[in-house]
Amino acid sequence: MTPVTNGPTEQMTVGGGCFWCVEAVFQRIDGVLKVESGYAGGHIPNPTYEQVCSGTTGHAEVVQITFDPQKISYKALLEIFFRTHDPTTLNRQGNDVGTQYRSIILYHSPEQKRIAEEVIRETNEAKIWANPIVTEVVPLTVFYKAEAYHQNYYNQNRTKNPYCIFVIDPKVQKLQKEYKHKLKKEYAPSQGG
Repeated sequence: MTPVTNGPTEQMTVGGGCFWCVEAVFQRIDGVLKVESGYAGGHIPNPTYEQVCSGTTGHAEVVQITFDPQKISYKALLEIFFRTHDPTTLNRQGNDVGTQYRSIILYHSPEQKRIAEEVIRETNEAKIWANPIVTEVVPLTVFYKAEAYHQNYYNQNRTKNPYCIFVIDPKVQKLQKEYKHKLKKEYAPSQGG
């Protein structure tokens, strides 16, 4: 079911390691209408997952987020992005290593570029991370939607896949702890026990 919005929507395209992780985080944010996993930032048209995993396509695993700017701003989404993955490690997130796992923002407009650079500067100045942010900020040229089995991956495989349990669960738990006021009702941590 697609949430109803009263005005125009916007899109944001980012990568911060495995797209399953980034998708799981942003699906839970109030004001996010749709999250699609895919590939962007490379030079091979219509890449497959296997091609992207080879590290030869130039593409990163990314998510394209459609959101309601009346409910959440692009800046607020970027602030969550920079706190739910490590933007200081070049071409890696944890044990996922390679250019396909790089931290990347693919902006859709000059305004998005300006805001991305501003959030990077503010995040560096706040010393949220011990090392400086290495996130690539480049224009989006084309987004290739990933294969169907990658879509909504965490929600469908949460208890079946060890990667979901050991890598994605901690990110979701951190999100629920630090951003509970920005979560959709169905994803807010329960108050009772």
